[in-house]
Amino acid sequence: MTVSVFVFSLLGAMAIGMPIAYALLVCGLALMWFMAATGALPAFDSQILAQRFVDGADNFPLLAVPFFLLAGEFMNAGGLSRRIVNLATAWVGHFRGGLGYVAVMAAIIMASLSGSAVADTAALAALLIPMMKRAGYEVNRSAGLIASGGIIAPVIPPSIGMIVFGVAGNVSITKLFLAGIVPGILMGLAIGVTWWWIAKRDQIQPAPRVAMKQRLKITAEGFWALALPVVILGGMKMGVFTPTEAAVVAAVYSFVVGMFIYRELKVRELYGLILAAGKTTAVVMFLVAAAMVSAWLITVANIPGEVVKLLEPFLDNKTLLMFIMMVLVVVIGTALDFTPTVLILTPVLMPVVLKAGIDPVYFGVMFIMNNAIGLITPPVGTVLNVVSGVARISLDDAFKGVMPFFLAQLAVLFLLVLFPDVVLVPLKFLMQ
Repeated sequence: MTVSVFVFSLLGAMAIGMPIAYALLVCGLALMWFMAATGALPAFDSQILAQRFVDGADNFPLLAVPFFLLAGEFMNAGGLSRRIVNLATAWVGHFRGGLGYVAVMAAIIMASLSGSAVADTAALAALLIPMMKRAGYEVNRSAGLIASGGIIAPVIPPSIGMIVFGVAGNVSITKLFLAGIVPGILMGLAIGVTWWWIAKRDQIQPAPRVAMKQRLKITAEGFWALALPVVILGGMKMGVFTPTEAAVVAAVYSFVVGMFIYRELKVRELYGLILAAGKTTAVVMFLVAAAMVSAWLITVANIPGEVVKLLEPFLDNKTLLMFIMMVLVVVIGTALDFTPTVLILTPVLMPVVLKAGIDPVYFGVMFIMNNAIGLITPPVGTVLNVVSGVARISLDDAFKGVMPFFLAQLAVLFLLVLFPDVVLVPLKFLMQ
């Protein structure tokens, strides 16, 4: 009965158009009322809800969120993103379908800088879609490729999604970051191979080959942008700073590079950039705080225990259990956005993961990867909405363009379910 109250109160609040954060609070109120009425709690006490709401946002690792978002704003305004696209164009732009490979290469590099799928997609779409249109590429397919590249950002470190999951699931954020490198690269390779298969039939004239001297010059100009992921991952690996401190380093680094080295970041732009990062941070933090209210009540109501009992027949088969959970997340990801899905399902699924003996870091990477893929599935599909807006095409056309790349990344997800060592072995090597 408790599970029914949880599900129907959450879905009911969402069905009447209530924002997710408020729906989570309503769900918390409904759970507390039901448990007080049935004697599971001594009484209904709204002060407990308020306290849990404040405690939900009062978490040191969450400080990384505003700083990584601010770093992303500085990168786009300071010319780091544009130089990455220029670098990719110089090295792979002359192949058949070259601008597609540029999008894939730039997406992987930018994913290692910002950690935000929406920010990366918006930047890449604004830079590449006009170029691809002029070159004669089909706009639907171009938009689909860029959207698929954008969702690599939550998987390759630094990832805002992994920070949120690490806080909600009490999992090491540093290990999540390191474990996400290989799956993120595999996602990029999957859409790259899919683009090759599609583009080999095109008759679009490739761009002329850039001379080696010019390539090296463009690479040198992009050096400061390429150095950022090395600084972040190297610093965390050597214990110089924590993931939270790495976010501050990323923000300061991108500010200094954009303002004083590339000199494209202007003082008059700072207020708008900080405000944009602040608004996005407020949305994420409010969601986290509201979700922690429901998470506490979910624990008190022993909903995870009921889910464990439901999945008990599959606990002895880790692969089958992971497959079932991933299918569940794929379905839910079509209806919910990235952060709410992470916050709602983490406290429910983590006890199942621990009971079955599945590595929580491995599960976290797969879970975040799955939710990232949900960003390109309608009707919610935030990244799909962003790219369709920039490309000025309908959501249906954008989804038609993204479909082959979506299937390729979904195939990578389920291959990693079958072969978990592809994630775990590199993690053990990097943790040495």
